[in-house]
Amino acid sequence: MDINLSQCFIAVDDHDTAIPFYRDVLGLEVRGDVGFEGMRWVTLGSPAQPDVDIVLEPPVANPNASSADREAMTELLAKGLLRGVIFSTDDCDATFERIRAAGGEVLQEPIDQPYGVRDCAFRDPAGNMLRFHQPRKR
Repeated sequence: MDINLSQCFIAVDDHDTAIPFYRDVLGLEVRGDVGFEGMRWVTLGSPAQPDVDIVLEPPVANPNASSADREAMTELLAKGLLRGVIFSTDDCDATFERIRAAGGEVLQEPIDQPYGVRDCAFRDPAGNMLRFHQPRKR
């Protein structure tokens, strides 16, 4: 039995701000844009991984959520505490420079980690932490 990743979800508070970051800065392609009951889901993905989708979703994807729940999720998103996503790259340093030059909020410059990768980290426009790693050269 094979089990493969199909989708992962990233909460964003403003799709119109998030899309240019993921599309233009990270180079992901927009695959879908769906609205339902006043909410929006945008599906993106890497051309190199056509079977894996990243879905930008509202912080609370439930039309029946209470205002207290919406407020709590909005606060967690603003603090960058909802999700972290790790991307692989063949050149961590070049990826870092491209994202930084595009105005990405740097959390960590490229560094060799003791667990065998070289990585860096940024925040997306909604505050989510995104890490970019490559296997460390031996």
